[in-house]
Amino acid sequence: MRIGHISFRLAGTDGVSLETAKIVDVLTRMGHSNYYFAGELDPQDIVITTKHPAIEGRMYVPFAHFSHPKAKWITENAFGTSLTHPDLLKNINDLANILEKELYSFIKIFNIELITVQNVFAIPINLALSAALFRVIKDTKIPTINHNHDFYWEREKYQTNCVKELLDQYFPPRLTNIRQVVINSQAQLELSNRGFESEILPNIFDFHAVPPGIDSYNSDLRSELGIKKDDLFFLQPTRVIPRKGIELAIELVSRLSDLPIKLIITHKAEHDTLEYLSRLMSLASTKNVDLRYLPERFQPVRETGKGKPKNYSLWDAYIHADFITYPSLYEGFGNALLETIYFKKPFLVNRYKIFQDDIEPTGIKAVKIEGQITDQAVSEVRILLQNREMVDNYVDINTMVGKKYFSYQTAQECLEKILKSFND
Repeated sequence: MRIGHISFRLAGTDGVSLETAKIVDVLTRMGHSNYYFAGELDPQDIVITTKHPAIEGRMYVPFAHFSHPKAKWITENAFGTSLTHPDLLKNINDLANILEKELYSFIKIFNIELITVQNVFAIPINLALSAALFRVIKDTKIPTINHNHDFYWEREKYQTNCVKELLDQYFPPRLTNIRQVVINSQAQLELSNRGFESEILPNIFDFHAVPPGIDSYNSDLRSELGIKKDDLFFLQPTRVIPRKGIELAIELVSRLSDLPIKLIITHKAEHDTLEYLSRLMSLASTKNVDLRYLPERFQPVRETGKGKPKNYSLWDAYIHADFITYPSLYEGFGNALLETIYFKKPFLVNRYKIFQDDIEPTGIKAVKIEGQITDQAVSEVRILLQNREMVDNYVDINTMVGKKYFSYQTAQECLEKILKSFND
């Protein structure tokens, strides 16, 4: 089957892009062909050589991105106010008409037989794309898997708006050729309360693949980043946004002040979170924590170029890390958590709701906190740093959990069930 994957952005290391790439891997192993439609895509050389070799065709449409000026204007005038701008609906419709034509071209060029929608009917950051895609799916009746990674009603900034009718119509849509998929049990309950049936497809990882290790390319990572041989490399492998709770990682390191710890942030702060980054750097300075913000040194894949520092992949960071901090206040699931398990690293996790409901019951082993760094948590981290046998026990259990509950096989079984439902 020829499957088209549609989103605002299918590039970089955000959770939706990473998870979509994994779904593509699973579908490819099932014998399907895969195609991308988005407003941002990884460079062609990255796609071909490393990141998405299974993608057989792509359509880059700048209007589909949430940061396109036309889409940004719509979002800014649709949310944060209950007053409707006189041009709002016209601008949504005009941009939707453009995107509708692009979607039809995508379907025709690649002969798309099934669509997966990646968060376009979940988060209203490009209302015109949501409207256009709704029209196309309704008109063509193409079987569609609507993969919801999170929902707009979970975010405060969308609560005040002047587009309630559009939100009710598109988020998510009620069409008979659409199957709803969510990533956790809380989202499934929320959809059920709104009258939708859905399948749970948790975040996944290829736990049966052998993790990469230190090689000739990444062997110099620690020295390149100024991490000495005896230093402890604490990795915060998340974007710099308030809900990641990075101040808790700083607090943890400050309470292990007798140890030579370097806390490394690998992902960049967005324009609207630079103030949060500034607060983190100030907090780290106050608490004498060696915090290093190094997104320019980490890319989705390894990258070299004349006249600029050597870049590493996020995986290279995991390989060298001694301990992972994951103190998120909220997560739709937890991509970085699965990556940590895959690379067999000990970690600290804040018990956010989805962790409590969907992950913790599997028996996963970690240093767990409840919104604050306690003496017990500090003690547990210290013990793990000094006890290799305990770490080995933790990661062995976690690897078994990953293979049983969050593997590619888990995803394949779910996808097979959904695909079969289109023929029932």
